[in-house]
Amino acid sequence: MESQFIAWLRERLPPHPLLRLGLGDDAAVLRLAEADECVLTVDLLTDHVDFELSEVDPRQVGRKALAANLSDLAAMASRPLAAVIALALPRRGGMDLAVQLYEGLLPLAEQYDLAIAGGDTNSWDGPLVVSITLIGTLTERGLLRRDRARPGDRIVVTGSFGGSILGRHFDFEPRVREAMLLMERYRLHAGIDVSDGLSIDLAHLVQESGCGAVVQTAAVPVAGDAHRFARQLADGSTPLDHALADGEDFELILAVPPDEAQRMLAEQPLEVPLTAIGRFVAEPGLWQIDAEGVQCRLQPQGWQHEF
Repeated sequence: MESQFIAWLRERLPPHPLLRLGLGDDAAVLRLAEADECVLTVDLLTDHVDFELSEVDPRQVGRKALAANLSDLAAMASRPLAAVIALALPRRGGMDLAVQLYEGLLPLAEQYDLAIAGGDTNSWDGPLVVSITLIGTLTERGLLRRDRARPGDRIVVTGSFGGSILGRHFDFEPRVREAMLLMERYRLHAGIDVSDGLSIDLAHLVQESGCGAVVQTAAVPVAGDAHRFARQLADGSTPLDHALADGEDFELILAVPPDEAQRMLAEQPLEVPLTAIGRFVAEPGLWQIDAEGVQCRLQPQGWQHEF
């Protein structure tokens, strides 16, 4: 099966200028002469944890696996270069499943001019596991990190939040080009992508930066899916609750100096909207201010793996 799959993949993968040696050997060789530093990220998705394979098209799973990784590079304003993909496939139907996974991710790889440098496949009696490692490079403005937010910076986000489980967690667009454009045109102090939830990922950012944040809840852009999901559940949760906690929105949270934030919001340089939802403060922790001006603690909520 593996040799047949490699033969199929060789026919599908176009030549790429970065690849000096690709599929067929024990390791790949990339031309990275112009890159002084590289960015590395890896993401692992598992059936019954990140998706239910019995309920979705495997092509959606393949696309999501790559898109989630690209979102990690977007969070650091890094340009994608190459990917290495590892699959642990169920023993039955593994070949067909592998083909469908790649049929889902290859168009996204082509969209971002990403070289598929190689990887590995295995079969076992467990569920599908997809692990993708990406290599990226820095822009001329350097690297966007989590640990550089400063008190006084504005909290600026892309897009809207909540209810991604209704389908957006499969067809989202990673904000790679948006991050690189913003990094080029404006001064950005820090950034993170929202994979686990708006509030919990904001908590990760302030923890790394050694500061706190105040969120104006009335300013949070709530997705239409969050309203639909709240109505569907009918459990007392509000659309705002879902915007703050659902996760897998894969939008960006940015720490932006006040003057730059004002210019950025006025210019709105992206196809997706930019919104200021609060500010970073010196005192550690998260707070929220509601529409009436009442301030209280904001408890970070979202996805956390239990070990």
